[in-house]
Order: sequence, then C-alpha cells, then structure tokens
Amino acid sequence: MIEKSTLQKAAREDIISTEQIEPLYQFIRQQAPDESAAYGKESLKFIRSFGDVFISLGIVLLVIAVNMSSLSGLSYLIPVAAFVALAEWLVRRRRLALPGIVILLSILFFMNKAVSFSAEHAALWGFAMLSLNSLLFYLRYKMPFTLLPLAAGLVAMFVVMIGIDVLQSPVVFVGLGVIVFSIALWFDAQDTKRKSHLSDNAFWLYLLAAPLIVHGVMVSILFSDQLLLSFINKNVLMMTFFAIFFLLALFIDRRVILISTQLYVIYALTQLLQSQVNSTQDIMVYVLIGLAFFVIYFGTYWYKTRRLLFGALSGSMISRYVPDFDTEDMKR
Repeated sequence: MIEKSTLQKAAREDIISTEQIEPLYQFIRQQAPDESAAYGKESLKFIRSFGDVFISLGIVLLVIAVNMSSLSGLSYLIPVAAFVALAEWLVRRRRLALPGIVILLSILFFMNKAVSFSAEHAALWGFAMLSLNSLLFYLRYKMPFTLLPLAAGLVAMFVVMIGIDVLQSPVVFVGLGVIVFSIALWFDAQDTKRKSHLSDNAFWLYLLAAPLIVHGVMVSILFSDQLLLSFINKNVLMMTFFAIFFLLALFIDRRVILISTQLYVIYALTQLLQSQVNSTQDIMVYVLIGLAFFVIYFGTYWYKTRRLLFGALSGSMISRYVPDFDTEDMKR
C-alpha cells in the first residue's frame, strides 16, 4: 500500500494538491487488500504500533499532572480545550486511534470535574453530559470507540429516569442490551469484510451489549421465583444460555462478545461441580483448567469450528449479513 509520506512527497512536487493527500490516502487504504480481513480475522485497529502506546502514555501523564494542579470548577475547561486541540492534531490529522481514546476519556474526565449539577438530578445530567460530549466527539472525528461511552451514557440515563431495581427488573437490562446489540449487528452487516470503521463501531457496541444481556439473563435465572423454575435446574439453564450465546458469537464471528461472559461461566461451572468435588478450591481448579482449554482451543480453531457448524449456510440469504463461513483460513 502507498504510504502517506509518498503522497506528501507528490504534493511537494505539485503532482497532487495538499488537500488531496488525506482523502486519497483514505481511499487507497480502503481499496488495498486487508490481510486480516482476507483471512476473516478480527483485527485490533485501534493500535497500530508501539508509538501509539508511547503517545498514549504521555497523555496519561499529562492528565495526572493536570489533575494534581490547583484547578477547580470551571477552570477545568482549560485542559478540556487543550485536549480538544490535541485531538485536532493526533486524531483528525494523524488518525491515531489509541491516543484518541485516551484523549476522549481525558475530556470526559475534566468535563465532569468542571461542571457540577444539583444533587437531585446530578446522575441524570452527568450521564447526559457524557453522552453529549461523546456524540460531539464522534461527529467531529468519526472515532468508533466514541460510540461506547455514548451508548453507555444513554443506557444509564434511561435506567436513572425510570428508577429500576436490577434485581426486580433484569428484563429491562436484557432489552437495552438487545437494542445496543441490534445496532452493532446493523453496523456489522454493512461491512462483512471488516475493512471500514463500521465494523469498528460494532466492535465497541458489542462490548456494552454483551454484559447487559448476560447480566440481565443471569439475574433473571438466579433470583427468579422458585415456583417458576420448580422443574428446571438453574445451573443447566445457565449453561444452556451460555451455549446459545457462544453459538451466536461464533455465527456472527465476534469473539469480543464472549469476554463479558467469563466470570458468569466460572460461577455456573462452579455450581455444577460443587457436589462432585471435595472443596471450593478443587472446584476452582477444575473450572479454570476447563475454561483455559476452552479459550486455547477456540482461539486456535475458531474459524474451523465456525465453518464446521455453519458452513452449510454459506451462500444462503442470512450469510450475506455475516462474514463468509468459507474463508481460506478456515480451510487450513
């Protein structure tokens, strides 16, 4: 792929104009073969090199230094403005994703310290400000990660407004999770090759949707009326849910949505094995060993398993909305 420095050299020699550099570079990036996409893999596009980590570390140190200063109240808007200027350079011009994430979190942090609300509605207005700032950041920089705090803020606002108790209304969390999950699926369906920012949008939304769904379902199972589950073993029901959730992740080719289930899987397996081993320590040993083999196996044979289970759907109407089941990587 042509490097941006090559285009900049062409501009200096008046072959192309300076204004054409960025759009031409982005066009070339989209048209060039993406090796990770060609093999059907989920690539981490928010980090490109150790340089990104180094810059992000510098931003974190800057945040710590400013936070230790004598600023208070609206004076925190000064570092907010400084980080916005930094975003113009690092995010808008240089397209650095990881530093952009740190900059956004820094802006949200200092905005929260700069603006205070009355105790009665502090949480609601705080989440509203989080969502608004995230939305403005997304509209300006089109950075996929921004959708995570934006969606989280909106979900939190809804929960605060209706004043629900998670133990009494876990179905609300499931519903919110399904809404966020559906939006993520829509983004994914627009980019089944996983080349554009649309699939990156989906990646961050899945990180929010999966915990909402899993937590809501698990609370429903664990704290439901015993009469409703008198003929159903809760542990078996939990493992059935995890199996379905795993198959869904495999079908849409998104391992990221399994991350949030790990703690609940450990709990469920612990409960299932409780009557078969001698002590709690033994239970945890068996559970962690089993989970470790599960992660290692599917980390290695994820695509082969996906092709084995869903390969028959290749070419069907539903396969148009998910990554191909029959990539070269799966045939290896």
